[in-house]
Amino acid sequence: MILPLGDAPNPRGVPVVTYALLAANVLVYLFITLPLSVTPVDPADPALNAYLRVIAHSVPTRVPLDEIVARTSAYDLFVFTHGFRPAAPHLAALFVSLFLHSGFLHLFGNMLFLWIYGDNVEYRLGAIPYLVAYLATGVAATLFHTLFDLDSQLPLLGASGAISGVLGFYFRWFPRNQVRLLVLFFPFLMNVFLVPARLVLGMFLIVDNVLPFILTRGGDGGGVAYGAHIGGFMAGFIASWAMDRRALARSPRAYRATVSAKTVDATTAEAIVRALDEGRMANAAEMYFTLDVSATRGLLTARQSLALADWLQEQGHADAALTVYRRQLRDHPNGPGAAEAHIGAGLIQLESLGLSTPAYQHFLDALDLHPPRDVADRARAGLAAIAARQKLQIGRPRSRGWN
Repeated sequence: MILPLGDAPNPRGVPVVTYALLAANVLVYLFITLPLSVTPVDPADPALNAYLRVIAHSVPTRVPLDEIVARTSAYDLFVFTHGFRPAAPHLAALFVSLFLHSGFLHLFGNMLFLWIYGDNVEYRLGAIPYLVAYLATGVAATLFHTLFDLDSQLPLLGASGAISGVLGFYFRWFPRNQVRLLVLFFPFLMNVFLVPARLVLGMFLIVDNVLPFILTRGGDGGGVAYGAHIGGFMAGFIASWAMDRRALARSPRAYRATVSAKTVDATTAEAIVRALDEGRMANAAEMYFTLDVSATRGLLTARQSLALADWLQEQGHADAALTVYRRQLRDHPNGPGAAEAHIGAGLIQLESLGLSTPAYQHFLDALDLHPPRDVADRARAGLAAIAARQKLQIGRPRSRGWN
């Protein structure tokens, strides 16, 4: 058995929306799933005949009708009515089905993944955008599965599509994180290991979902909606990519009054470079942020970008500095200045935005570039600051750890 216990690094504080979603799913289970599961079906319920017609195609023909009715609970009919059925789609069911589960193990597995991965994504997105993203990727997951099973009358239920969306965000934004896995193969192996998040989530996507999806040809694989997991993951990954593109193009608050130009002519480029070389940073910044993001591609050397970003940071324009650091890494991902840009972006996210996990990615990326000792020491100091802010961790890892 392999069981995830937690991830590192993670932000301090209370992820309110993640905990609220956990509570909502548990409460639905306690007050709807459990009591209805032990309640016999009402033979007079008008939904029973429709349910039996659907179920008759998925049970052996030799099973008597009376036995099927005896095994049917009130929760079965509730799920049939409120779960999302591809052949009978209903808008409300798209959302209601995200909070229904088939049993305790189904609920436990989904909530464990949400508890481990949700907080980092929530802090990166913000509470309300995170809730919107959770619901939207859940809907996208259901619709993606529906494309491959349009005629199915069997209801889809569970939070796994939405949680897969959270995993898609996590996979793109936190590639350097570590996941604590409890590995139990009694009596041969019993220990906790730290495994790169991308390896864990990549295995979840490919081994646990894509391969079974192919083998079942997109259908219902033994009660598991592999298509929903894949669709949710893809939706989260694509949404995070689009948000990164938007962040790269966004005008900093201090410069939003400036009208953006879509192109850059030689005169403007020369004026910006001249202002930087002459130390007129304020003028250079004003001209730089008149340009559309596409016009800034390759405009400045790594040295010039770094000088402008450092000056903006010193002036208290953290969002503007972060934009320039990101554009520098877009244009000059390696070579001189790249490690300094990673550290600058990491320090802004850590100290100004309170986002320790995105900062962690930048500090490790800086060290991977094998920078000079003084630059490497700054990256290690940032990692040490993040380590000091971590929540209580569960389990004792066999590997050295993430810090």
